[in-house]
Amino acid sequence: MSKKHPGGESLPSTPSTATDRSPDREVPAATPAPDAAPAPDPKRWWALAVIALAQLMVILDGTIVNIALPSAQHALGMSDADRQWVITAYTLAFGGLLLLGGRIADLVGRKRTFVIGLAGFAAASALGGAAAGPGMLFAARALQGAFAAVLAPSALSLLTTTFTDPKERARAFGVYGALAGGGSAVGLIVGGLLTEYLNWRWSLYVNVPIALAALLGAPAFLRDPSGRRGGHLDVPGALLGCGGLVALVYGFSEAEPRGWTSPSVLTLLVAGVILLVAFVWWQSRAASPLLPLRIVKDRVRAGSLATMGLATIGMFGVFLFLTYYLQVVLGYPPVRTGLAFVPISAGIVIGATQIAARLLPRTAPRTLMSSGMVLAAVGMVLLSSLTVDAQYVPHVLPALLLLGLGMGLTFMPVYATATAGVPAQDAGVASAVLNTVQQMGASLGTVLLNTIATGATSRYVHSHVHDPGHGGTTLDEGMVHGFSVAYWCSAGVLLLAALVAGLTVRHKTPKPAGNDAPA
Repeated sequence: MSKKHPGGESLPSTPSTATDRSPDREVPAATPAPDAAPAPDPKRWWALAVIALAQLMVILDGTIVNIALPSAQHALGMSDADRQWVITAYTLAFGGLLLLGGRIADLVGRKRTFVIGLAGFAAASALGGAAAGPGMLFAARALQGAFAAVLAPSALSLLTTTFTDPKERARAFGVYGALAGGGSAVGLIVGGLLTEYLNWRWSLYVNVPIALAALLGAPAFLRDPSGRRGGHLDVPGALLGCGGLVALVYGFSEAEPRGWTSPSVLTLLVAGVILLVAFVWWQSRAASPLLPLRIVKDRVRAGSLATMGLATIGMFGVFLFLTYYLQVVLGYPPVRTGLAFVPISAGIVIGATQIAARLLPRTAPRTLMSSGMVLAAVGMVLLSSLTVDAQYVPHVLPALLLLGLGMGLTFMPVYATATAGVPAQDAGVASAVLNTVQQMGASLGTVLLNTIATGATSRYVHSHVHDPGHGGTTLDEGMVHGFSVAYWCSAGVLLLAALVAGLTVRHKTPKPAGNDAPA
């Protein structure tokens, strides 16, 4: 049965159709081919701008607060043991709820979830900027992470459905990836500028105008052709997984003030392990699991995920400790501190795009991963030798370059290997699992290494408090000593990651299987 051409546009004349035109013969209406691609959205590049704003905001918030943390700690009277919660509350909520956020986007609709995530993130940022005490700031950061877990999956899904042409999609994901790669460095610099020339609260307030700009553009430029796609929320799985991770992280944070053998600490750690075991058990039986276990049963993929988790555990203490070392010990202003971190971001970009991307087609992924982790471990060892009198160029810069190159060599093949061979229907879940592992590694690494550093600092200060040879430098020396101990632990974790990659990841370079095309 013939159909009228959509939109009523006139079709170009051809010789065959011209001869068929007669008063008593109707010209057949043109029908699109059954498999024709849908017309591209004329507002798709504006939609990319809206999505990019949201992505930039989420990425910025992972690092922008780091530079402001010493000022916030002083203003709000935080203890050294509690300061890590400013970072951990965000990464823990973000990573713990990321899989659930993807399910919510399926159930509620991508565009609606995107708007909810934006509005919630802006409100949580305003709450954090107005924090009157540490507890209020920690709660606001946790809310930011929760809304980011809703926002990030919907933004990625909208990007995928907005750009259907392969070439345009590649360009769009190039912009998206560039924001992910460079956003952390931009966050460190912007955090320094805001803290030095305004105050630390603006590192949170800055999210509000960004979110408002994206909210204004979302109704006009975003569209969700699939609307609600259905699904079920795995609430028990979310409670078990998040509860287990929170118990572990809180147990590690309480180990320094209470002691590792404290009954409350041991109870938290055991409860965390039990809840995570129960989470795995439930995922094997749930109708719509947050984490389909088939994703992690493959040895190579599990090894890649473990390598990523260990790498982020060993890595994230660097930002926290070096921020305090540069600002408190060496006396750097916030802007100079932010600029001091640029080499590590540059090293990651160079290592991933100029070295790993060129070597991966003819080099085994595990070779790149293990080499990168060893290189990063060497950088950690160099940082462990810092003193109160060290200088940036000869002592800090080489370590940051090694860390950046090592991480770049590792991250690129990990992404390629962890998502290779995944069926198309599981591609989104596999990518979400990888992101979750990153965030959880950041949470556990920050709290565990901070506990180790503050404990070592306390022991050093107590043992030298009556030493007349140290005088007023005891506290700075104790802080540097604590950082040194944590750096050695980080080096050990990175070497363990190198070993895991070497033992579990395949020899050959992974190739996409079938139609799998994870974002």
